[in-house]
Amino acid sequence: MSDNKRYGFTTTILHNDRRKTIEQGSLHKPVHTSVAFGYADARQLASVFQGKEPGFRYGRQGNPTVSALEDKISKMEDGVATLCFGTGMAAIGALFQALLKTGDHIVSSSFLFGNTNSLWQTVAGQGVDVAFVDATDVAQVEAALQPNTRLVFVETIANPRTQVADLARIGELCRARGILYVVDNTMTTPWLFRPKDVHAGLVVNSLTKSIGGHGIALGGALTDTGLFDWAAYPNIAQNFRKQPPAAQGMAQLRAKALRDFGAALGPEAAHHIAVGAETLALRMERTCANALALATMLEADERVAAVHYPGLASHPQHAIVEGLFRSGGSLLSFELKDDIDPFDYLNRLKLAIPASNLGDNRTLVIPVAHTIFFEMGPERRASMGIAEGLIRVSVGIEDTDDLVGDFRQALDA
Repeated sequence: MSDNKRYGFTTTILHNDRRKTIEQGSLHKPVHTSVAFGYADARQLASVFQGKEPGFRYGRQGNPTVSALEDKISKMEDGVATLCFGTGMAAIGALFQALLKTGDHIVSSSFLFGNTNSLWQTVAGQGVDVAFVDATDVAQVEAALQPNTRLVFVETIANPRTQVADLARIGELCRARGILYVVDNTMTTPWLFRPKDVHAGLVVNSLTKSIGGHGIALGGALTDTGLFDWAAYPNIAQNFRKQPPAAQGMAQLRAKALRDFGAALGPEAAHHIAVGAETLALRMERTCANALALATMLEADERVAAVHYPGLASHPQHAIVEGLFRSGGSLLSFELKDDIDPFDYLNRLKLAIPASNLGDNRTLVIPVAHTIFFEMGPERRASMGIAEGLIRVSVGIEDTDDLVGDFRQALDA
């Protein structure tokens, strides 16, 4: 398969491995478990280490199986390069490890995945100033910028309350100011939305979630969209300035976050994720349709106090969703009336599983304030709009009638 035709999303991912030579004609890139790579010519080995020609040095910095997945993710995000990490949190942590220094400043959405919030709190204690703002309002982002602001970080759809950042306007602001714009695309995936379209310089994806889909492998990725001018970024070390300007950011990330910090993705996990990624579009179409049907049912039930789902017309940022995303995503959350105990309700569900992951093929539910957001305390939860009885739902691919019926019978019981 060597033609240069531009194919659709799923066709490209399905056949991407075959566009390069694969051993014995395999349809998938095989799992390469070796951590060392030998060269017949010692000069070639040196050339690879110096970045003068492509090749593999050591498993912590790259592997043929992982490289094949990185190429897939780049195609998904229409990026120029991708680095894969052992987890999604490792990918976000790489930003701090490789691109920030003491005295730097970042602006982050205050509506964040709990572990990302915890990471930024840690970063703030290590000499990098972090300003948390309501990213649904670009004016708040602009007001928080400082001369030493190095990056702006937002999620597309916030987990768990589903606030949607003012993505396009923040992108325009960052482009005008020359600030690195980092967008976590996990809750939308590159099938629903490409952050490159709003001028993001780096895109984060937790591969553990919908891209992998099956809940059997941890992984994360950073994709360079090619839009950010790394030559103007002040924290690139001199040895990486020898690279072409467009390659400097990823070269430093690979060296400092993978080689030095060791946050590498293993080849077995990369293989599982790559196979799962082939059906991303098909799965997202089903999970998003299921999420809308479930959210619509819950919103219409008088026993439900509130439903938070970007695909509903009642959602505060629904207009942004309609303008940028294919649909409202597969994540929703809701609050029951005070006379219904959320734990008893969850225990009455027969299909939805109490569990902490997202983007699984199975529908997963969790009482947010008592689990994944427990340690941050009630004041911080309140500032993020997280009610004490909030239930988060990661919607799966079950038959729609079965899924909606399960949530309805738990209300009726």
